[in-house]
Amino acid sequence: MIERIKSALSDCGIALWRINDNTEETAELFFVKKQLDTRRFKDVRKFQVTVFRDVEKEGASLRGFTSVTLLESMSDEQLRQELKNAYYAAQFAANPTYELADPVKAPIKEKSGELCEAPLSESAGKMAKALFAADSENDAFVNSAEIFVVRSKKRILSSEGTDVSYTDAKVNGEFVVQCREPEDVEIHNIYSYDSLDTEALGKKVREALAFVRDRARAKRILKSGKYDVVLSGDKVASVLSYYTSRSAAHMIYPGYSTWKVGEAVQGEGIQGAKLEIDLCATEPYSEEGVPMEDLPLLREGTLQAIHGNNRFCRYLDIKPTGTYRKLSCANTGVTFEELKKGPCLWAVTFSDFQMDAMSGHFGGEIRLGYLIDGDSVTPVTGGSINGSLFEAQENLQFSSDRYESANYSGPYGLRINGVNAAGTDD
Repeated sequence: MIERIKSALSDCGIALWRINDNTEETAELFFVKKQLDTRRFKDVRKFQVTVFRDVEKEGASLRGFTSVTLLESMSDEQLRQELKNAYYAAQFAANPTYELADPVKAPIKEKSGELCEAPLSESAGKMAKALFAADSENDAFVNSAEIFVVRSKKRILSSEGTDVSYTDAKVNGEFVVQCREPEDVEIHNIYSYDSLDTEALGKKVREALAFVRDRARAKRILKSGKYDVVLSGDKVASVLSYYTSRSAAHMIYPGYSTWKVGEAVQGEGIQGAKLEIDLCATEPYSEEGVPMEDLPLLREGTLQAIHGNNRFCRYLDIKPTGTYRKLSCANTGVTFEELKKGPCLWAVTFSDFQMDAMSGHFGGEIRLGYLIDGDSVTPVTGGSINGSLFEAQENLQFSSDRYESANYSGPYGLRINGVNAAGTDD
């Protein structure tokens, strides 16, 4: 198929291109309560072809690109027609010209581990067992769940001479927990791991069941005002993604971010934790074929690197790093139980938690939170929080407890002082 695509590209007169050959094997399990409702196995191979077109406009050299997905079932004529259409469209998405990714050739990189080597059905079964292990009570239970175990092989080729391959495996899915008394409520949860982390999934389910019990009896008594807010789990990752976004080449090149390497982006008067953040290479190559490696991003709150895809890094005249999907935060502190001591609002689940990389504002409508004051812990629902990381970042406090997922490795808890909350008296 690769040779057929190359031949079609040649027939169409397309000189600059990239082929992403992606094969995925997937085991999918769907549960209604604890009963397996549907089981599916897929083996799909797709070819994403990106074509580049150079054009001149008002004396300026421009380069545009368009991607199209091709299938093995297509005829040669269909391949040529799809590529012709993509090449035609590329002229309308032209930007200042830039060099394509440098060519790389290397032997295939094989990912190891149980998730990569065991039968997909076996791995899916282990994750199902871990998911339902904590579902042992009648008052709160898992009412539905989905498990996806994905094993992939990816090959990247380009007209510049790149030819690299690697294997990967991930497990992800979602589950809904429900409690019917005293109020019938549900909480939706998602998970994603790059290893067969049954322990992490089991812990997440146990926590979700405890949360939904408390959500069922939570009261709408949150008053407007300022609170020390504690965030946990995925919400900590969302807040810290501000630093990933603001240091990205596609934000810096157009001027949306003014950050520079060596700048104290966390501020000059840090009283709390000085941020130590790395970007993690979860795959050996980006989709453009750029070799990827772990990248130090912040050290003691100071920016160490700018990162991004080939085009925007070329515009900034820096080495392309590829696009990262995972961040690691090395900061630590007291235990999570200690972090919650003193009056605070532990905001647990939201209708839609947002971290705005442009403004630095974060927040959302609270579905479940805990008002904590000494030994008094009161589950609450309703109201919302709206904080500014830009204003609060000099006094961040982290827990020593850790949290792991496919896109985050770092402290489980984060305490942010002086966050605005809108409550029932508005």
